[in-house]
Amino acid sequence: MSEYISKSEMKRIYKQVTELAREVADLSDKELKSFPGGPVIHEEIIATRGLKGGSRNRQIKYLAKVLRQGPLDEIYLFITKRKGSNLHARKQFHEAERLRDTLINEAMEAYQESLSMQLAFEPDWESPFIDEVVREYPNIKEKELRQVIYQYVKTHNKFHYRELFRIMKAAVDLKERSQKSGV
Repeated sequence: MSEYISKSEMKRIYKQVTELAREVADLSDKELKSFPGGPVIHEEIIATRGLKGGSRNRQIKYLAKVLRQGPLDEIYLFITKRKGSNLHARKQFHEAERLRDTLINEAMEAYQESLSMQLAFEPDWESPFIDEVVREYPNIKEKELRQVIYQYVKTHNKFHYRELFRIMKAAVDLKERSQKSGV
């Protein structure tokens, strides 16, 4: 999806991948054999072993950089299965938060624009990001999504904010489950 990601959000994403790299760096030789990463990642994991202190931290940051260059979903699932890590669950949680915040920010901009032009703000405002979210997560009902966002923008009631998060979290979880089952 094409969306603006703030500098702070990028830092949070980098921190999540660094935590993943830290967990990956602690894999044993037996676990490394079935690890889904490529040979470059395997070499960097092996290079991390035996290091201590600052050099280990630098190597883990480099490993995180290498991990960011490819898809991370398989690696998150592998770590979750092997080590019982909750990194994947946190990643999904942050994804739902990011989607919620992007939807609200876009709606707030549309609301401010309609106010400046002295037009009424309606739930059917032009929103390319809502269209993308509905395409990406087909289980979301666009009318319900628009109504919750509209209610939050008009009232700033935290109930609608939490409801929007609940909708996005359910959509992210359902998409994850459908990908696992191969549907």
